[in-house]
Amino acid sequence: MGTVRDTGKVADLADQHPDAFRSEVLDVTDTAAVRAVVERAFTASGRIDVVVSNAGYGLFGAAEELSDAQVDHIIATNLTGSIQLIRAALPHLRAQGGGRIIQISSYGGQVAFPGNSLYHATKWGIEGFAEAVAQEVAPFGIGVTIVEPGGARTEFRYGSAQVADLMPAYDGNPAHAFLAMLDPATWATWATSPRSTTSAISVAPRSRGRRQHPPAEHAHEGHRGGRGLRGRHRLLR
Repeated sequence: MGTVRDTGKVADLADQHPDAFRSEVLDVTDTAAVRAVVERAFTASGRIDVVVSNAGYGLFGAAEELSDAQVDHIIATNLTGSIQLIRAALPHLRAQGGGRIIQISSYGGQVAFPGNSLYHATKWGIEGFAEAVAQEVAPFGIGVTIVEPGGARTEFRYGSAQVADLMPAYDGNPAHAFLAMLDPATWATWATSPRSTTSAISVAPRSRGRRQHPPAEHAHEGHRGGRGLRGRHRLLR
């Protein structure tokens, strides 16, 4: 089962796998709806072994440029929405004797760049939540994995991403460096470069990042053409 904002985006999956896939529209900022969808999913399936929390979007602009509504909405979506999904799933996973939660984060949950303050706040926040929950639920046979993707050719930048009402005072400021990244021509140049298409994924036995992680962690890092943006997953338990 998958939750989406537009069922038309997954119509091909529903047509190809009518007996194995179904979708529901869900706004993760609606906590009551999150709980209802999770309840229906477990009731219909009997058992769900893996719960993937993937809701989120980007918000660009200096902190001062963001509106109160933009701040509230990205926190409600990227952070609170993921927290409530995981909380709703935990009683079912405990009752069935285990399972795994996969939380999609970002390399932005380990580093921070100007012009992305609220996005980073949500990703650092959800990683802290997931790391704590992993220790709480391990005795029940429930594992938690954080996935931290680097750059990828999706609609993240040009579809769901939002931009603040930019202020002239920040022209030429590092907070507006994201404008070049949002230019489709910039992404197209990187995506078709030989370096980007031949870069390999290496396996690191321990994280070299900012935090000290549990010994059970396994990090996978892939570097994006010369810019040092990495993608990896962390198996917390």
